[in-house]
Amino acid sequence: MRHSLPAFAMLLALWLAPGLWAGNRPLQIYFVDVEGGQATLIVSPLHQSLLVDTGWGDFNGRDAERIIAAAKAAHLKQLDYVLITHYHDDHVGGVTQLAQRIKIGEFVDHGPNREDSDDTRANYAAYQKVVAHAAHMTLQPGEGLPFKGIQVQVLTADGEFISTPLPGAGEANPYCADQPQWPVDKSENARSLGVLVTYGKFRFLDLGDLTKRKEVELVCPNNLVGTVDLFLISHHGMNLSNSKSLVWALHPRVAIMDNGAHKGGSPEAWQTVHDSPGLEGFWQLHRAEDAGPAHNVDERFIANLADKPDAGHFIKVQAERDGAFTVENARNKFAKTYGK
Repeated sequence: MRHSLPAFAMLLALWLAPGLWAGNRPLQIYFVDVEGGQATLIVSPLHQSLLVDTGWGDFNGRDAERIIAAAKAAHLKQLDYVLITHYHDDHVGGVTQLAQRIKIGEFVDHGPNREDSDDTRANYAAYQKVVAHAAHMTLQPGEGLPFKGIQVQVLTADGEFISTPLPGAGEANPYCADQPQWPVDKSENARSLGVLVTYGKFRFLDLGDLTKRKEVELVCPNNLVGTVDLFLISHHGMNLSNSKSLVWALHPRVAIMDNGAHKGGSPEAWQTVHDSPGLEGFWQLHRAEDAGPAHNVDERFIANLADKPDAGHFIKVQAERDGAFTVENARNKFAKTYGK
């Protein structure tokens, strides 16, 4: 049977429409407040989902419930991937409680625990019990996850990092010259699985709790990453991470700090990020109560304040293919758009 040209065009339009419609939808990122841990929910324009870390355990399932609330806000019924950057309490502790509350498609990690501590061994054992009943993969630098419409690339994992520059990167890093020789870190922090998420021209970097010596290896003497639009400040804004050679070479347009009221938010790290050339925006999940007014951003850009403990407000980002993105504070609905 032959179709008339108008009918054929209509069928073709219907066939193409879902892809076109999805291509016009934004990439969504929810920075969930887990009180100084990490839980970052990434939702692709085609509605695939990736949760980076699960926050703390215990607290009557507090962090798992906050992650579920973000998933509901994103209209998710399951998490396609849960990626664990490393096996510290504030990153993997909530995995058991979360798995009891929502379907998880596949777990992703850097491989076995490498830290010689009873606490971290216990965290890893609990994680292994959950993973034993689910799909699981271990990723190495240079590998990625099979998302459609966005790229999720692993840059660091298990103490290793990408060996060749990403497209457009590889230039000599002028901020390496005055960096100290940072000590070797034998903790799981240095093993963090770090990812770069790319949607068109938009680039978001999350390196977990990667510490300074490993940061320097990634960007010195040459910057293997290039620049990014959005940077999750490493290690909750602690000064064990966030070396000038990394942060300034990344040249982030906007930085978000997933600190707690009394965890992270180090004045030294805060200042390094604040002074980064070209920084247009700085947002915090909590006011850093121990840092003082000189090392906190304006309250409009802080999701949780001291006068409302345990409020659990998140920060949401919506990014477009052209590189423009909007950051919104769930506490006060204040939002700001950063152009392409």
